Amino acid sequence: MAESHGTPQGQKTGARTESEGGHGGGFPPFDSSTFASQLLSLVIAFVALYVIVSRIALPRVSSVIDARQNVIEGDLAQAQKLKDASDAALKAYENELAAARARAQAISAETREKLSAASEVERKKLEERLSHKLAEAEKTIAATREAAMRNVRGIAAEAAAAIVERLTGVLPDGKSVDSAVDASLKG
Repeated sequence: MAESHGTPQGQKTGARTESEGGHGGGFPPFDSSTFASQLLSLVIAFVALYVIVSRIALPRVSSVIDARQNVIEGDLAQAQKLKDASDAALKAYENELAAARARAQAISAETREKLSAASEVERKKLEERLSHKLAEAEKTIAATREAAMRNVRGIAAEAAAAIVERLTGVLPDGKSVDSAVDASLKG
């Protein structure tokens, strides 16, 4: 039989021996004889990890963060410039639109005034032509009335002479007939 380390012969323990595929002693991290070497290894590993992280990894991460921050700030500055440019373009557009509206209103008012003035001139010409035609028509009417009145006087004188002749059988003289007709037309 194989020798067992640390157990008296004949005693059975739950631990397996090295020849049975086990190892000697308890769980190594809990073995009090290796605490000092384990602590030294831990300190060396921690210091090495700290140096690697603080001297290599953190500066790289910091430079990446700084570069990213610079890119973000540049993008924000560019976005602000573009926003300012778009605001300026919008303001210029609104100013041009307002100016165009004002020009359109001015053109409209000017056109309205021109049309009104042309209409007024045309109206005056038309009124002048109509008043001239009206004056001519009144003259024509007056001349026609006067001619008709002369004809009426002549017809009345003839009719009066014919009536007197028929009633009396004597033809009256023209002077007395004219004076009688004139007196009846005036009265």
